[in-house]
Amino acid sequence: MKEKKKRFIGFYDYTVILTYIGLSCTVVGMTQAIDGRFRIAIVCLALSGLCDMFDGKIARSKKGRTEDEKLFGMQIDSLCDVVCFGVYPAMICWLLGVRSIVGWILICFYCICSVIRLGYFNVLETKRQQLEDGANKCYHGLPITSMAIVLPLVFMLQIFISTAVFICALYLSLFVVGLLFVVDFPLRKPNNIVLTVLVLLVAIAVMIVILFSNFHIPKLSFPNTGFFDWLSRRVIDAK
Repeated sequence: MKEKKKRFIGFYDYTVILTYIGLSCTVVGMTQAIDGRFRIAIVCLALSGLCDMFDGKIARSKKGRTEDEKLFGMQIDSLCDVVCFGVYPAMICWLLGVRSIVGWILICFYCICSVIRLGYFNVLETKRQQLEDGANKCYHGLPITSMAIVLPLVFMLQIFISTAVFICALYLSLFVVGLLFVVDFPLRKPNNIVLTVLVLLVAIAVMIVILFSNFHIPKLSFPNTGFFDWLSRRVIDAK
């Protein structure tokens, strides 16, 4: 029997809805972060993490998924994770003040590590699904969604510490979390009790941020490299 031709590419069912909601939260958060509304941006990051926490459980609840549907769901999840927990936290950190040459290096390092991690996960998960069903019981290294927990907690600290110390904490977070993305160590997946504790912890941090944070976006500027200033002067003089 000839297979019916699809009008749209992809697979459309309830298993990917939560993933798309998480991505939408991230896109909204990006616009808010650019406008300096960091409290809303942190809330959007936390909501994206919450969606990612349960999207896998929802996807596995559907019985009789084809191999193509499973692979599509895995790819969609990883692609959205690159944006939600790779690019988005790095963008927030840059807007918050991680703007030096070292900051650029750390932001690139963090994003590269997040891509490596997700690419490696896709390879391992594709092989695993060919041999067994269900969810994997152990992580290799720190899961990428960890930044949805770390960054709200670090942002909460700016209420209690100086801006300089807070910026240093952002630098450190990018380096440590990015490094743990690619260091291969076994990390057992948290059970429901641990997940509940993590959700409550982030919720408390977000509430504190909403009620007490008054962080203002620093003035956007690129570091003075000297070379580009010299080059611009030469171009003007040549005219």
